[in-house]
Amino acid sequence: MDIVTIIFIAFGLAMDAFAVSITSGLTIKHLRINNALKIAIFFGSFQAVMPVIGWLAGLSLRDFIAGVDHWIAFGLLSFIGCKMIYESIKIKSSKKEINPLNVYVLLMLSIATSIDALAIGVSFAFLKISIATPIIVIGAVTFLLSFLGVFVGNRFGHFFESKIEIVGGFILIGIGIKILIEHLV
Repeated sequence: MDIVTIIFIAFGLAMDAFAVSITSGLTIKHLRINNALKIAIFFGSFQAVMPVIGWLAGLSLRDFIAGVDHWIAFGLLSFIGCKMIYESIKIKSSKKEINPLNVYVLLMLSIATSIDALAIGVSFAFLKISIATPIIVIGAVTFLLSFLGVFVGNRFGHFFESKIEIVGGFILIGIGIKILIEHLV
C-alpha cells in the first residue's frame, strides 16, 4: 500500500476524532493549549494503538481467508464509511454536557473514536501490509487534526462537525473500492 493511500486512510479515520474534538472545543470555556494537547494525545495514541491490536488479531486469521481478503477489506472500509456517514446525518441530541477534559470521559471518547481503526488494522493484516508506517501516520494525523479541532470548535462551534464525518466516510468507502478494484483487475 502506498503512502498516499495510508494518508487518506489516516484522514478518514481521524474524522471521528476531529468531530469530537470540535465538540470538545465548543464545551471548553477557557481553552488553553494544554487542554488541546491532552485531547490530541489521547485521540492520537488510541488511533495508533488500535490498528496494532486489529493487525495482530488479523494475522491469526489471515491464512484462513487469504482468497477473500480484498473483499473483507472492502467490506470493512465500506461499513465503517457508511457508519460514519449515517452517524453524522442522524440527529444528535445531548441534553447533558460532559467535561471533555475528564480522564475517564477522554478514555471513553478515545476508545469510541478508535474502534474503526481496530477494523482497519485487521484489513492491514489481511492485505499483508506492514503496520509500522500506518500507525505512525494514523497517530500523527489524528493528533494534529484533534489538536486543531479543539480550537476550531472553540472558535466556530458545530458548523463543521457533521460535514467532516461525511467526508471521512466517503474517503474510507473510496479506499475500499480502490482495494477491491486493484485485486480484481
